[in-house]
Amino acid sequence: MEAFLQEAKASSRVLSTLSGTQKNSILKAMAQGLRDNKAQILEANALDMADAETNNLTAALKDRLLLDDGRVEGMAVAIEEIAALKEPVGRVLDGWYADAGFKIEKVSVPIGVIGVIYESRPNVTADVGALCFKSGNVAILKGGKEAEHSNRAIASVLQGVLVAHDLPKGAIALLPDSSREGVAKLIKQDAYVDLIVPRGGEALIKYVSSNATVPVVKHDKGLCHTYVDEDADFEKALAVMINAKCRRTGICGALETLLIDEAIALEILPSIKEAYDAQGTEIRGCPKTQEIIEVNPANTEDYATEYLDNILTIRVVEGVEEAISHIEQYGSQHSEAIITENYTTAEHFLNSVNAACVYLNASTQFTDGGEFGFGAEVGISTNKLHARGPMGVSELTTYKYKIYGNGEVR
Repeated sequence: MEAFLQEAKASSRVLSTLSGTQKNSILKAMAQGLRDNKAQILEANALDMADAETNNLTAALKDRLLLDDGRVEGMAVAIEEIAALKEPVGRVLDGWYADAGFKIEKVSVPIGVIGVIYESRPNVTADVGALCFKSGNVAILKGGKEAEHSNRAIASVLQGVLVAHDLPKGAIALLPDSSREGVAKLIKQDAYVDLIVPRGGEALIKYVSSNATVPVVKHDKGLCHTYVDEDADFEKALAVMINAKCRRTGICGALETLLIDEAIALEILPSIKEAYDAQGTEIRGCPKTQEIIEVNPANTEDYATEYLDNILTIRVVEGVEEAISHIEQYGSQHSEAIITENYTTAEHFLNSVNAACVYLNASTQFTDGGEFGFGAEVGISTNKLHARGPMGVSELTTYKYKIYGNGEVR
């Protein structure tokens, strides 16, 4: 482990010397490498999918794991989009002259060595590798065992491009010891690793946060809500709530609890049930919901559950204040939405709700680095420091102060 991390640290010094033009050229080559090696990647993914069947993984996990022609092309396009982004390193964030006479510049620099621990989705290997490379960081990747063959195939392509350009393949590397013990060692290697980003189940996040000596930015669970206000446009609300739950049920931006203003509950709940029934969604409702439509009962455990499945909890609330209170109690500070045509109510909700992303009249499934124009993301940070929401290349930099003097002494 120590020899591996020493190589990673040395690689970070090499990456810090690359120009934006060099990095972008190499990223484009990585994108093409994925296309050229698509057959091998899909062959590796088929092994993982076969293991998923044997191990009876849920439909949501299998959806996250699956690669096909479109998803491989999507990985390649994401890398090209990352290459097209503005250069994040070397930006002068601020500048001024001190009273002593020297000039101070606040300049963006890479964080260094970033370890990312993730589950299921093999596209994360390409996304994170490219984002870290663009921002001048070394990526140490620890994917889930369920995607082991896919992750190795993708990482091999990216490393092949690095070597072809006379760069150390350790700049994008899979953690050699992917066991729990290996992770336990990695998160304590603060002499070599500058940041850990865990993205996965609640147990993983809790374990890393509790045991790491390396700084951690959490990609915590996505327990997302949508509140339908009494002043909502119902056709707009219906389209948003169906998309937020049903487009992809297994992603962290998926709607888990729908909050309905009691002033309109009697009017709209039957249509909501009809629409979700058409999508095969299991609805669990509070007592007020059950008085209006026939659904399974919901309890406090349901409100606190990230289903990642086609299951939805509905609660009728007494207006926007109770909606905000419910989100404060059960939300994970990921993504929350309000559907309303009332500007005052909307601004109150957006300003009051404590979450990385707050939406007006839009689906929470837009919480995604690609949708935000970042190309991809390392994770969706539910931290408040140092990054929040989708973490793109800018969030993978820190800064230093460069001081230009002319013999000043204090």
